Amino acid sequence: MIVFAKRLKYMRKYRNLSQEELGKKVNSTKGTISNYENEHSTPSNEMLVQLANVLDTNTDYLLGRSDSMESKESEEDFEAFRNRPDLEVWYRNLPKSSEEELEMLKEMYEIWRKRNK
Repeated sequence: MIVFAKRLKYMRKYRNLSQEELGKKVNSTKGTISNYENEHSTPSNEMLVQLANVLDTNTDYLLGRSDSMESKESEEDFEAFRNRPDLEVWYRNLPKSSEEELEMLKEMYEIWRKRNK
């Protein structure tokens, strides 16, 4: 289960959550999250699903069965995005952007994401 522990910790930090914040979001405790991340215990199936939902990822990623961090909903959203020609052109041009432009876009996206939660 070492993969689970590493990926749980990675996703928690990626989502800018403390162990305590994640614990509260899944109706648990900081200690429980710490135990998962340090391989002292493993979550129930129900808890695994809750963790994936809160971290906006999928259970297969957390368990090491997939390298895609995207939740199923994210994949469906991306398909809708790809089916809009105007947005697909924009997406295809992203790699041509500078690091500074990409960082600015990421910051703008994070602000938008937090406002729309």
